[in-house]
Amino acid sequence: MIVRIMGEGQLDVADGHLAELNALDDELLAELESGDEEGFRRTLGALLDAVRRLGAPVPDEVLEPSELILPGQDASLGEVREMLSDDGLIPG
Repeated sequence: MIVRIMGEGQLDVADGHLAELNALDDELLAELESGDEEGFRRTLGALLDAVRRLGAPVPDEVLEPSELILPGQDASLGEVREMLSDDGLIPG
């Protein structure tokens, strides 16, 4: 699965890591709904760190469609709310 982190680039993350990413996404969604800014920052950072750790960078010269687009670390609660679907940032 090709994941784009806004402002950083793309990473190729194996589908086998989806459960770990979904767990962080569920936590992030709960923090967004409750307005927990501190928890939101912590979990967004953990989600982005997990994608970076689990994924392999896609070279800049390769153009692949992103299956998933995540906000950058500095995204606000409001910006992330606008990106959400009913399933959170990560569908499934």
